[in-house]
Amino acid sequence: EVICAYPISPQTHIVEALGELVKAGTLAPCEFINVESEFAAMSVAIGASAAGARAYTATASQGLLFMAEAVYNASGLGLPIVMTVANRAIGAPINIWNDHSDSMSQRDCGWIQLFAAHNQEALDLHIQAFRLAEELSMPVMVCMDGFILTHAFEQVDMPTQAQVDAFLPPYEPRQLLDVDEPVSIGAMVGPEAFMEVRYLAHAKQLQALQRIPQLAEEFQRCFGRNTCGLLRGYHLADADTVVVALGSVLGTLRETVDELRRDGRRIGVLGITSFRPFPLAAVREALQGAQRVVVLEKSFSVGLGGVVSTDVRLALSGLSLRGCTVVAGLGGRAITRASLARMLLEALADKLPPLSFLDLDWRIVNRQLAREARVLKRLSRALQSVRFRQSRSSRMHARRGRAVVAALSQCADRRWRSLAGRSRAPRCTGASIIFE
Repeated sequence: EVICAYPISPQTHIVEALGELVKAGTLAPCEFINVESEFAAMSVAIGASAAGARAYTATASQGLLFMAEAVYNASGLGLPIVMTVANRAIGAPINIWNDHSDSMSQRDCGWIQLFAAHNQEALDLHIQAFRLAEELSMPVMVCMDGFILTHAFEQVDMPTQAQVDAFLPPYEPRQLLDVDEPVSIGAMVGPEAFMEVRYLAHAKQLQALQRIPQLAEEFQRCFGRNTCGLLRGYHLADADTVVVALGSVLGTLRETVDELRRDGRRIGVLGITSFRPFPLAAVREALQGAQRVVVLEKSFSVGLGGVVSTDVRLALSGLSLRGCTVVAGLGGRAITRASLARMLLEALADKLPPLSFLDLDWRIVNRQLAREARVLKRLSRALQSVRFRQSRSSRMHARRGRAVVAALSQCADRRWRSLAGRSRAPRCTGASIIFE
């Protein structure tokens, strides 16, 4: 009923097409609101949802960061907004191509995050997202890989309006701003209740863990397509090595695994659809029979390693298996079947390090590290020279200081003797002379 968006690649054409539908009257009743920024887009969505309208927006990369304050407000207020995130790298350096840095940066903001593996799933997840958001009264991000999915043309099964209406009932808000019955939404909460509010948001996420698979089953009955709920497995039954990933790379992984399995190598794939809430129990159950787990990441926590790997490691706590993180595809770098096959063969031979970077150009990296090492060496020598000069200067100042102290002591001694014969006897205390 309300669409508010600010253009940013690679989601611009999504809201452009929606704007054309609204203008033509095909999407009605609906108001398309042009705003001046991504922060304004989310703010308008918050106002529209609080007023009782079904609200939608879309963004990517820096746009998601710009609206971050409002993103937290939307979840904190429990407003069922649906937002498409066309996953794109975060600068600097500026990069418009795909990875998962943007949505991963907001993983703790309280939104449900669903990742699509292909365009049919992106379509299906949006329909389910509105149902999930409005049942639980909490916002949902549908994350689809920028350019790889957002700009790809592929055949999809388009449901009819009647089918969608049967699955998605009219929006009935849990909370509503009404001038006839005035209430406040989002008032200040003090220390006596803030923790409880945050826990209730966590409780909703736990409810979503149960509701997402149920909605997927209902969706399959209505539309004949299985979106698999929280996660989807591929050749897991006999796999001793399993690759975990999110998004469009799952298709390339499945093709690579098919080739390796023809040679007798038992490899499987686990695709995670629901990143938030993270299905700890389901991931543990799916992976407990494996000997090795490789988490293929399209995001990177600088100074630590993989983002998804942290959650997978928590799910597998206590299990005896070998785990590795492979960072790949940052900034839109191609993830090829040949590179994946080489990586998986290394994993099967237990030669894969705990953290590695697929197709990283070590010549560039090592050249830059060597340059920085030379700079640090020059700075170190310059610092040593400065310290030497400071040391000489300190010794000179120390000699001058001792001479000044000696001269002041002589002056004080002469002053004392000159005062000794006076009627007011001075009393010496430390460095001062006090007359009684």
